Amino acid sequence: MNCRRCVGLIFLLLLASSTHAQERTGQVFVRVTTDRPDWNYSPGDPVIFQITAVMDGHPLSGADVEYRVGPEMIQAPMVKTVTLPPEGVRVEAGTMKEPGFLRCIATVKRNNRTYRGLATAAFTPLSIQPAAEDPADFDQFWSEAKRALAGLPVDARLTLLPDYSTATVNTYHVSLQNIGNDGNPSRFYGILCEPKAEGKYPALLNVPGAGVRPYRGLVSLAEQGIITLQVGIHGLPVILDQSVYEALGRGALNGYWTFGLDSRDRYYYKRVYLGCLRGNDFLVSHPKWDGRNLGVTGGSQGGALSIVVAGLDSRVTGVAAYYPALSDLTGYLKNRAGGWPHMFRVEGEGSHRSADKIRTAGYYDVVNFARRVKAPGLYVWGFNDETCPPTSMYAAYNVITAQKSLLLALETGHNTLAEETDVSDQWLVKMLNAKGKQ
Repeated sequence: MNCRRCVGLIFLLLLASSTHAQERTGQVFVRVTTDRPDWNYSPGDPVIFQITAVMDGHPLSGADVEYRVGPEMIQAPMVKTVTLPPEGVRVEAGTMKEPGFLRCIATVKRNNRTYRGLATAAFTPLSIQPAAEDPADFDQFWSEAKRALAGLPVDARLTLLPDYSTATVNTYHVSLQNIGNDGNPSRFYGILCEPKAEGKYPALLNVPGAGVRPYRGLVSLAEQGIITLQVGIHGLPVILDQSVYEALGRGALNGYWTFGLDSRDRYYYKRVYLGCLRGNDFLVSHPKWDGRNLGVTGGSQGGALSIVVAGLDSRVTGVAAYYPALSDLTGYLKNRAGGWPHMFRVEGEGSHRSADKIRTAGYYDVVNFARRVKAPGLYVWGFNDETCPPTSMYAAYNVITAQKSLLLALETGHNTLAEETDVSDQWLVKMLNAKGKQ
């Protein structure tokens, strides 16, 4: 009887223990910081990175952290793994001898997941000079291309989209006539948002980031009194079912940014650049346009296209570009970071590093359009961008001679903060409307 009671008591204790047992998990945040709050250094200055990790708001210790330090996008010369103490790891990262960016990437593995953080120290970035060279016949090439485009009527076809419209804005699907890389007519599509009220308004072209997707237009800016045209670049309507764009992105348009790269006349972006100019042709012919104010804006590929359009079109009066891609593409040939889509990063078999492709890149590199920008501009990015490296973006920014300002959110990568969008939108509205009141 006593034994039965003992067994029963042990069973109850075990049951109580298992009932109250708790497993613990949580997301780990890895933070890398520089020893200077502005992240800026002069060549020769030593950089110290501090790596910390927290879970549930408290320092995580005992985990292994791997860190890599080196110039952005280049194989890191310093790779180490250490055990993380509660106060974090202090990394003496050395320095750089010339303008550029030094990056520390830290990873922690826990709960079968890998957590990551990074910081990027800047060395006199306003002194970065581009690797991209300006082709001697650059202006002639694009002048001839623009003349060919001008020879085709805009032939705008508009379809009202009631579900996209609001009480104060009419929204339309727009099809414009463009010129294909074979010299024959093609189509270029977008979403027009125009204020319903009578009057004259400034206009804004919105150019897209990379990828294949539908669009809905910039209704909010149209509600502030701006005619907006948001365009796609692939020559297909922009209001199809999402599945169509997903199929094209995985199939026929996968890797479109290298299509025809061996020829400046067949490269994919030739039709794209001209199509964006055709968007401006449409906007300046709009009966409600105020006749003076024409802006262009976009991010990533759209940041690139914004600078391209501003460089090719003297009608542009303001440009707001977020983290521009396609900038200083040949930086990798000088053993430093080049711009997205990084076609020259890889050497050897399968590389795009052939003479004809490198030559073609010169006619499409954002740096060479930036040299020709005349309109005032706002440029926006962060130091931790791993898609469009800051070295490549500064290479373009530094050759712009027009009035310009740079808005930095240092810790951001290839993304936009709401705070950045607020400033950029306010800048665009003020710039376009201020000119319209003169």
